[in-house]
Amino acid sequence: MVPHLVTALTGPINELEQRIIDSMPATERWFRLEWMEHTPPFYCSVDIRNAGFKLAPVDTNLYPDGWNNLSEPMLPLAVQAAMAAIEKICPEARNLLLIPENHRQDNTFYLCNIEQLVRIFRMAGLNVRVGSIDPDIKAPTEIALPNGGSVLLEPVIRSERRLGLKDFDPCTILVNNDLSSGAPGILEDLHEQYLLPPLHAGWHVRLKSRHFASYEEVTKRFSKMLGIDPWLINPMYNQCGEVDFGNSTGLDCLRSNTDALLGRIRRKYKEYGIQEKPFVVVKANNGTSGIGIATVRDMHDLDALEERVRKVVPVRQGGQPISNVIIQEGILTHERINDAVAEPVVYMLDRYVVGGFYRVHAHRGIDENLNAPGARYVPLAFDDSNLLPEPGKKPGASAPNRFYMYGVVARLAMLAASYELEATDPLLEELG
Repeated sequence: MVPHLVTALTGPINELEQRIIDSMPATERWFRLEWMEHTPPFYCSVDIRNAGFKLAPVDTNLYPDGWNNLSEPMLPLAVQAAMAAIEKICPEARNLLLIPENHRQDNTFYLCNIEQLVRIFRMAGLNVRVGSIDPDIKAPTEIALPNGGSVLLEPVIRSERRLGLKDFDPCTILVNNDLSSGAPGILEDLHEQYLLPPLHAGWHVRLKSRHFASYEEVTKRFSKMLGIDPWLINPMYNQCGEVDFGNSTGLDCLRSNTDALLGRIRRKYKEYGIQEKPFVVVKANNGTSGIGIATVRDMHDLDALEERVRKVVPVRQGGQPISNVIIQEGILTHERINDAVAEPVVYMLDRYVVGGFYRVHAHRGIDENLNAPGARYVPLAFDDSNLLPEPGKKPGASAPNRFYMYGVVARLAMLAASYELEATDPLLEELG
């Protein structure tokens, strides 16, 4: 069962929470049947926005960092899930090689995340070492961390068919690098070892539009089972490929698709009597870290965006210019931590929810991207007296129910990611 996170939400919640809690047996059976047919990503995190009238994911990361933000009481859940995931993939696993991102030696926050992953998989019963594919790491390099721990980065050694370290031959390789800049050749053609996640899970292949198309398919079937409007848990979107901000080409596509999506959102708001002003978020169709994201409330905002990008061409993580964008329905957040705007981020290993945290930004509004400089992260704690959902409680009154609802939406996003990976698996394409 998912853990309970202490939530700070005090805003309105409609009957969505009630419907999800009342349908818990049907929901869990639905997920069980889905996981019999589909393989979940090895691990992932999902950014969720709760507008009160709508609850939906806005991003799904298949190479999640930030594991150091999980609270200590949640670690046993992560360890148990890691055990289950490894047992399913490679029951005889003994050695695990963890591959971090390149050029992060000075980022101790990121390395604390690596240290936490090492800790989780060691407690799951594996010998774990950190192998760097960064060409700057030419010898074992130990980096001290602010928490008193340290991470030892060792240069990887590649043979014809295997990847390892000096005196360390792993059967499993776990990548914590989202491959925004492309798949490194050193990770290709490893036919004798398990590579987790597979290379086609990287942002050099993934498209957010493809993910949310899969998510739309998942939510249509789930919502039919639940008897709700899929829009309540699904962010609408449009896509514009072949946009060249430097030469101002493709901007007509951006303008027409933005205008069309704002119109669709207005009609939904009118249907539900929602008084808030609709908005959309324009962002790179691949990549992470919140780079290149703009909030557009009307066409004047789009004019300002076009003027801005004529001067500075936006880039995604890895430095590549953004040439393919997704226009996503914006979702307000009514979450608060000490009056600062917040959004929950849910973490999963295999098919299990293992915890999460709030991303908090004191200088951003309820309709703005919080994954930006100045964000801080508040671990979500257990309430020892009440770990399980509480059917029968008034909607909005039970924090365990709130997090169960978040866990359902996060698992829907994880299931969509499994659909997405199946559709882009190069091995299946070769067979089919």
